[in-house]
Amino acid sequence: MNSEKSTAGIKLYALMFGLFLGLAILKFGNPVILDHKITPPVSPAEYWTYAWPTHWSNGIFLPLTLAGAALAVIGKLRWLATRWLWALPLLWFGWQLLSATQTVDGSLTATTLWQFAGCLACYFLGALVLGREPAVRWLLAGVLAAFALCLIRGINQRLVEFPQSRQVLVEGERTGWTNIPPPMFAEMKHDHVVITTNGVDVPNPAILAKFAKGRVNGTLVYPNALAGLILLLLPGSLVLAFNSTKRLRPPIRGAVIALTVFMGGAAFFWTGSKLGWLIAMFLGGAYLFRLPWPARLKWATLTAVMVVGLGIFAVRFHSYFAAGATSASARFDYWRAAVETTLNRPLFGTGPGTFQRPYERLKSPAAEMARLAHNDYLEQFSDSGIAGGVFYAVWIVLSLATIGRRVWRSGDPMKFALFAGLLGWFIQGLGEFSLYIPALAWTAFTLLGCVLALAGNQIDKDPGTGYSCTRR
Repeated sequence: MNSEKSTAGIKLYALMFGLFLGLAILKFGNPVILDHKITPPVSPAEYWTYAWPTHWSNGIFLPLTLAGAALAVIGKLRWLATRWLWALPLLWFGWQLLSATQTVDGSLTATTLWQFAGCLACYFLGALVLGREPAVRWLLAGVLAAFALCLIRGINQRLVEFPQSRQVLVEGERTGWTNIPPPMFAEMKHDHVVITTNGVDVPNPAILAKFAKGRVNGTLVYPNALAGLILLLLPGSLVLAFNSTKRLRPPIRGAVIALTVFMGGAAFFWTGSKLGWLIAMFLGGAYLFRLPWPARLKWATLTAVMVVGLGIFAVRFHSYFAAGATSASARFDYWRAAVETTLNRPLFGTGPGTFQRPYERLKSPAAEMARLAHNDYLEQFSDSGIAGGVFYAVWIVLSLATIGRRVWRSGDPMKFALFAGLLGWFIQGLGEFSLYIPALAWTAFTLLGCVLALAGNQIDKDPGTGYSCTRR
């Protein structure tokens, strides 16, 4: 009975934690260092439509973390992987605390430390509590439901919201803004959707350009963040769509699968993420080599996928490269500054979350200002010194290598799909700042812990308990 109650308690906890991560996907999709710039919603419509200040999550996250820790202690749940995979994240976070004592901006560092503490909690909760077969299914229920809503929002932006909003701005300028109620017009000016140039109110050119490009971001801060979420969760969504609908009638099953493919594929394409596209090609090629096909067929298929994928990439982003690949050039400037900062302050860096402070001094004169380095790994070196960067990089690489070794030849498609999503997301961290976005980082580190535990359960069975043995 006690075992049944414990299992039921873990399932309920997994559902609640999955709903919390789903809420994060829908409402906490901005970098934590921008928390002070997020205007809190006041009306029901604003609560539904707009992002919430990221510090609002603490009131939910802290009780959930304490409840999970209690479950782990009461259930005597055991660590399922090599000891390095609990020692490294603790060393990393400990070094963040040391680095914080030498920070150049206490406010940014305090906010970032809360975010990193959340990542650590999610990882250990995933590994110790949520990484059991029944619990993961309940966890994914909340996460994937929010993921679907995020995709719907992104598709709606492309097909409805952006065209309509652009038309309103164009028409407003033509009519002298008489087509817009005064309160709404005042709000548009406050949000810099409309700016004043030479005494004339005109649409913000940057906003018009955004609507014209049609790059969608769903409920997240910008399009590349949505691409990261899709890389992380779409593989598992596809496996669920294929494997959980086998008992449905063929037309219904086909509709579910087609809808999943369309929503994920269309939203991903419309993010316009160049790095995301290349990562998706890599993951697709890796998946081919798991199939029980002859080697020649695998290589032929891989060649075809690469040719078609790179061809679409060249056509899709031709204008971007013709214009000089400005965002790529900007990233190289960020990375140069991060390396220079690391060399200048190799021991503790400038403090967690403070990249923007040294970059103000080190950026090229023509470069735009950036608050984050657009590379999670380099920023760890810049912000917390060489030791902080090494601890983080080795932790991630060792975790992925351990999971990959265990699930590569496994017969469980969901475990491999979750691993593939994690691999894609952490690779994207070479060019993005997803570690600083609660919606992405907390979801990813929860799944990292879960899949590590699932892979351990698969390989290292203890015949006496049915749980995995602790690795040496």
